[in-house]
Amino acid sequence: MAGYGDWNQKVIDEFRDNDGTVTTAGFGRNLVLLHHVGARSGTERVSPVMGIRQDEGTWLIAASKAGAPENPAWYHNLLANPDVTIETPDDGVVAVRADELAGEARDRAWARFTAKSSGFRDYEARTTRTIPVIALRRR
Repeated sequence: MAGYGDWNQKVIDEFRDNDGTVTTAGFGRNLVLLHHVGARSGTERVSPVMGIRQDEGTWLIAASKAGAPENPAWYHNLLANPDVTIETPDDGVVAVRADELAGEARDRAWARFTAKSSGFRDYEARTTRTIPVIALRRR
């Protein structure tokens, strides 16, 4: 049986092979590939995540982990090493700095995710944690 890492790699390969368009799971052009460095390992990793373009220099990502009780590993990696790069469908590779949103800014950003996909509403219903939203701002 294929693991989660295998599925992620399939999505990453499809993103790169099709200039940012991913038909798997209906993602379309709504993903970014987040390059992050392990907080403990120091190893660079790549994670496909839903990215919502806020403005010319900012993308929003949500640490939903499909509603799991804990945040995804990449979230902890961004807190430890916030200067990262992303691969985008329209702008190619972009150097960004990760900034966790709080309060009303987080709530407004989260509303954009739940409006875009019912999956995010389902994730929120599955967990008691507040799902973090991260702004990736062009450096």
